[in-house]
Amino acid sequence: MAAAMQRLRRLSRCIAAAPCSARAVATGALPAEMKAVVWRGDPDPAKMKLETLQRPSPRKGEVLVKVHACGVCHTDLHCIKGGVPFPAPAVFGHEISGTVVAHGEDVDSVRLPLGGKVACSFIMPCGTCYHCKKGEEDTCEPFFSFNRLKGQLYDGDTRLFQLSGEPVAMYSFAGLAEYAVVPQTAAFQLPQALAENNFSESSLLGCAFFTAMGAIRNAAHLEAGQSTVIIGAGGVGQGIVQLAKHLGASPVIAVDISDKALALAKELGADHTINARSEDVLARVAELTGGFKADVCMEVIGSKATFEQAIMAVRDGGRACYVGIASPSTRAEVPITHMVRRRISLVGSYGARASKDMPELLDIAAAGGVNLKSAVTRRFSLNQASEAYSLLNEGKVTGRAVIEMS
Repeated sequence: MAAAMQRLRRLSRCIAAAPCSARAVATGALPAEMKAVVWRGDPDPAKMKLETLQRPSPRKGEVLVKVHACGVCHTDLHCIKGGVPFPAPAVFGHEISGTVVAHGEDVDSVRLPLGGKVACSFIMPCGTCYHCKKGEEDTCEPFFSFNRLKGQLYDGDTRLFQLSGEPVAMYSFAGLAEYAVVPQTAAFQLPQALAENNFSESSLLGCAFFTAMGAIRNAAHLEAGQSTVIIGAGGVGQGIVQLAKHLGASPVIAVDISDKALALAKELGADHTINARSEDVLARVAELTGGFKADVCMEVIGSKATFEQAIMAVRDGGRACYVGIASPSTRAEVPITHMVRRRISLVGSYGARASKDMPELLDIAAAGGVNLKSAVTRRFSLNQASEAYSLLNEGKVTGRAVIEMS
């Protein structure tokens, strides 16, 4: 009897916390609790545990997504290992696919109907800040100040709570869970072809391919016929390989230190691969581009050595585009005279612009322009998430792994 009363009190807290609008538009009865993988500050990803939290409720402009799959990304690891500060306890996971099961107030139910299958971009633009109004959603100020610094959404609150009522921080929408609250600006209905054939794999459209699209479109401004070098053939790097090839870049050259990663890059469309352990990268790039080096180099590692290498891998007038995340304390050196005299442009890229780039990306994926199934090389269940991140940390995941909820 005591256990039953305790469960009833938990249910009452969840109902009281949910806005009436969210309760009124839901696909049937929703559970009061859910399973989620919780990080409590230990730098070892193996220490993350599957816990029971209150099932979150969407507020104004938000949807509740029943998560189907969540990508396993290095960016989560940067926070888990302490390289990038983030509050604990927290739930990570920032690229998901799933089904919309509830609406908060003022949600566009035509664009995001209940029961609709969606992919969600990790950048969740507020739509109203200075940068969003300029179309620069990839630098949305509330996203960085509230979500990336505090683990909150844009009213200054998290949507995740322990059974005791204590808050849990959200990294993006906290996708390593059975349910996730997502601002409607970051949720996109999947085309039928993806919903039916690539539901799990479509989770990667929210970060790996989303980040690749942003780098290509908004930073590198890559055009058909231009040569491109991708330094780092991990999940995002493989996404850049596929999209660059689809959009007509030539040649597409992948650089890594893993033969397995390079073999996958070749399978996914790279014209040439270079193993940086055994080959002179700059000499090979020059050889493969008629002596001129690349029009564009995209660095997806985030290390001092590869940052500096990218500058030297581009031709006169070329562009070095930086995608890889590093510790805030990491510094690199820039050869000023070389950069100035050779007219080399350096530009950073973080994610993409959801309202513009995500629809194009969905169209490309639905038409078969990228191979989502081949991009996924490992699959895990939610209770294996800590193992998945441990293997990623040990360099034992080639391409992208996904966590599938069922």
